[in-house]
Amino acid sequence: MPIVITDSDARRLLSIPEAIEAMRVAFSDLAQGRATNPPRLRYSTDTDDPERRYFANIHAGAVQTYNTACVRAGSHFFLTSDRFEDRRTLDNPEPVNWSVIVLYSLKNGEPLAFLHETFLSGFRVGATTGLGVKHIAREDSEVLGLFGTGNQAFPNCRAVCAVRPIRRVVVYSTNPANVAAFKERMAAEKVEVVAADTPRDVVRNADIILCATNSKKPVFDGAWLQKGQMVASIVNSDVIDKKSEVDETVYEKAEKIVVNTWESVVANKQIELLDPIEKGIVKREDVVELGEVVSGMKEVRQTRDNIIYYKNNTGLAIQFAACGAILYEKMMKEGTNRVIPADWFASEKYTTPVR
Repeated sequence: MPIVITDSDARRLLSIPEAIEAMRVAFSDLAQGRATNPPRLRYSTDTDDPERRYFANIHAGAVQTYNTACVRAGSHFFLTSDRFEDRRTLDNPEPVNWSVIVLYSLKNGEPLAFLHETFLSGFRVGATTGLGVKHIAREDSEVLGLFGTGNQAFPNCRAVCAVRPIRRVVVYSTNPANVAAFKERMAAEKVEVVAADTPRDVVRNADIILCATNSKKPVFDGAWLQKGQMVASIVNSDVIDKKSEVDETVYEKAEKIVVNTWESVVANKQIELLDPIEKGIVKREDVVELGEVVSGMKEVRQTRDNIIYYKNNTGLAIQFAACGAILYEKMMKEGTNRVIPADWFASEKYTTPVR
């Protein structure tokens, strides 16, 4: 029978190393044809509230190694005021995230679990960034420059610190109060967290520069980059919104660009990468998929003599399917009374219609 897995369950049961390993399996499966993940579907529509627009974010996919498939149905509102033209600000009428993840079995097709989405959504993005850094960044990387202090910045920062010997995080936000709150959240991570006065202070002397904001515009000047640095970002354009955390100079300076999937670049109309390719600034053959790197099909490495850009360019259902499988197994071993009767889903016996 299907079970319910809450945000608190996921926070308690899923560690950063486990999540990063789940991402390794999922992306390796994808590169080797053992996972399926069509590009995400996003749409928005006007509502009766002129200040809010409805926004849906839908993912579907499967990971053969974990014998799981999933559908993530994201249901949100974002504010439309001109005050938020430089960033997308989510604001549901009620302070609740109604998005849900449904985990299915590849063995019999039955639903295994219904998962809350809030914690796992940011956690799997961070784990994917951690995976990229683990396979690309210099092993002696010690200084992390961070843009952002919110719900994406925290798990992404923790994941990078988990895979590299980061001793210092230099963080910048336009809101000093947010920086102070972020430093408190990072207190248990045993790294020094320092507030940057300017965006340039984040880039200066950083081994890895991580952009984890909701900005629609570049957060630093790519001309500041020096050889030996790696850049990672999580904001991307899609069919309903055009945005980028980095400028065209970053693309120009990067020896290689790593993306989660190329198919999503095209399907989601991520023009911040497609435009530099069309202009000849970036060669298509210099864009590599993360699964190709982690499975050993292609090698991309940050060195003292190059700049690598990892564009964590899309959310994927396989991320939820992989993490969901681990959580499901742990919950079943632990035991739970949050069980949904299977007969609630039972309908008439399925038969192939006669044609």
